[in-house]
Amino acid sequence: MSVYQLKSRFQTILRPLVRFLAARGVTANQVTLVAAAVSVALGLFLSLAPHPLWFLLVPIWFLLRMGLNAIDGMLAREHGQKSLLGAYLNEISDIISDAALYLPFALIDQTGMLPALAVIFLSALTEFAGVLGQAVGASRRYDGPLGKSDRAALFGALGIFVALGGTFAAWTPWFWAAVALLLLWTIVNRVRAGIREAQTSAG
Repeated sequence: MSVYQLKSRFQTILRPLVRFLAARGVTANQVTLVAAAVSVALGLFLSLAPHPLWFLLVPIWFLLRMGLNAIDGMLAREHGQKSLLGAYLNEISDIISDAALYLPFALIDQTGMLPALAVIFLSALTEFAGVLGQAVGASRRYDGPLGKSDRAALFGALGIFVALGGTFAAWTPWFWAAVALLLLWTIVNRVRAGIREAQTSAG
């Protein structure tokens, strides 16, 4: 089970807004770039945030960003805005945005920085594994258990924890280790699913 499976319901809610934006000339690429710019700006701000309470912005922005990600996809698919540039922007901006938003958590506890940075790396590798599905003749893979939407829920909850005064301690390396294992599991699932789908299509 993955949060990604709720995407279709989310899109149904957003469809009237997407029609409104399309009618006013807003493009999918514009939405993609705005989401990435705000993500990077927020990540930099939180890295220097003077008070933990600012981390409440994390779950709020992740929810808004999920909406923007759905909107740019719907503009592309349903309003004739698909483009090769848009495909590149969508994947690259997601990886950059995730790294920027996860980085402040790595900086909270210097002793746990390396495990947290490993999680950032594995998150990027997870999305790379998903994109590679298309390279082998399968679809873009979104398999869990820790895809982008699931990570948004996880780090959103972590942001609330920090904002409410929670502190990283001896358990922190174990937390990052558990997240890393889930990411490795996700990578394996995406590779297997991509190979299986490609073989089925070819056979």
